[in-house]
Amino acid sequence: MDVQVDNSKASDYQVLVDLFKDWREFETPPRIDGAPDYSAERFDKDQDAFAKLQQRLHSISIEDWPFSDQIDWHVVRAEMNGYDFNYRILKPWARDPAFYQSVHMEQSDVPAHEGPINHATLEFWKYEFPLTEAEEKRMKCELEVITPLLAQATKNLTGNARDIWIAGINNIDAQVQDLDVIADRVGSRSRDTSLLSVLRTAQEATKAFVSYLEKEAPKKTGPSGIGKENYTWYQQNVHLLSLTWEEEVNLLTRALDRAWSSLKLEEQRNKDLTPLVASNTPEEFVVLTELGVQRMMNFLTDKEIMDIKSNMEPALREHMGTFIPEVDRNFFDIGMHYDPLPLFSHFYHWFDLAQVRDDPHEKLIRRGPLLYNIFDSKNEGIATAVEEMFMHAGLYQDSPRSREIVWIMLAQRAARGLGSLYAHANELSMEEAGQVHVKWTPRGWMKREPHLMRFEQHLYLRQPGYGTCYITGKYVIERLLAEWAELLDKQNKPFVMKDFMNAFNNVGNIPVELVRWQMTGNKPNFKK
Repeated sequence: MDVQVDNSKASDYQVLVDLFKDWREFETPPRIDGAPDYSAERFDKDQDAFAKLQQRLHSISIEDWPFSDQIDWHVVRAEMNGYDFNYRILKPWARDPAFYQSVHMEQSDVPAHEGPINHATLEFWKYEFPLTEAEEKRMKCELEVITPLLAQATKNLTGNARDIWIAGINNIDAQVQDLDVIADRVGSRSRDTSLLSVLRTAQEATKAFVSYLEKEAPKKTGPSGIGKENYTWYQQNVHLLSLTWEEEVNLLTRALDRAWSSLKLEEQRNKDLTPLVASNTPEEFVVLTELGVQRMMNFLTDKEIMDIKSNMEPALREHMGTFIPEVDRNFFDIGMHYDPLPLFSHFYHWFDLAQVRDDPHEKLIRRGPLLYNIFDSKNEGIATAVEEMFMHAGLYQDSPRSREIVWIMLAQRAARGLGSLYAHANELSMEEAGQVHVKWTPRGWMKREPHLMRFEQHLYLRQPGYGTCYITGKYVIERLLAEWAELLDKQNKPFVMKDFMNAFNNVGNIPVELVRWQMTGNKPNFKK
């Protein structure tokens, strides 16, 4: 049930598509010394060209277009607003050392990497070993960017955001270790000896950059948050959520209260049941996760939750995890070793990405990852929402105590999001925001893993709105489900879960308020 009125002119829509292509070409920076140019001078020089792109966008009249095409216009508007916000406020190239991390060893579970990243990344997970001659050449080209990019970074990084600066050192230090891993994998087997030379140069440049960041760190004394007003503008105009900073605080506080109270009631209901026992050997973990995959796929099929595609189970199997000794388990590992299904529900992410890979969206504007993590409310929102939705639909009929893990995970996401909101308001430091995260996660499951807490709070400072998108996206999706059901009820039609999920999946990875608009015809109240 996609609410549409097909009265547009194709030539008008093509104007938007042509503009989108020009916009994306503009957004990719020119190169200087082989690396993307993030200098203040370049950004200032490009402002006239950017203003002309915005003028072209706003000169397009879309009132008579069908919802689907109007939505694409708003996608382009949101991306341009993201560029504008980065230029005026966020300035990751000037404030955020982690922006200059180029090496990424693993695939993100959302359409693009979480947080601001530069335009010259080396995606190690895409390489297959042994490398072909063509792949060696590609890796060499990608490694060659690192040294001039880091040299440029020492000039560009003029910001004074203390928490982001200090935490960013860990990202660059991790790149040192990642380059060591790459060197071990490439080793003496390379056909091209110059590849090893370029790799060594990148290693030395990264180590020197770490030293530079450490030397400059004591000079950094300023706040890292963007402030309430900027946060609200960013959410409403870039991520297209009609919520203010204050409304997000209220929403996440409500979610945290609900998760804790629901957990206590769940524990009361289950008090006479045998407690869950974690798998404590690799063999037990293999059995547990294999059974988990089977339970998940059988549930989705038997309960007719969504159409089952051939790429879904393989996508899930690629992320079954490995056994972790109890003393080393972080928050997610703890739950995984009791019952992987709550986390497997969140791994809906991998169903999303399999669809992007195997069945690209027919509309160019929605085909690839949207810029500035604009997809977060849709992708993280549904991954979080289905944890509870699947539970209510009967996923844990054979394991009622597993429901407790669902509420613990929801509480953790609400707590960390709340901490991030106060950090962006500059009412708490990143460390203090992390303590909110730790304190309000049930059963002390966040106390064991300070690294995970620091990683998450650092990401949320770097990318405003990401810490809350799990809950805010879930909220909009639940509202969408209610409105979809109401429309069907008015037409005397039954609610069919499979129809809802299929329609949701096929809209594309766009801001969730735009998904809601296309599925129901209820246009969001966009703020200007």
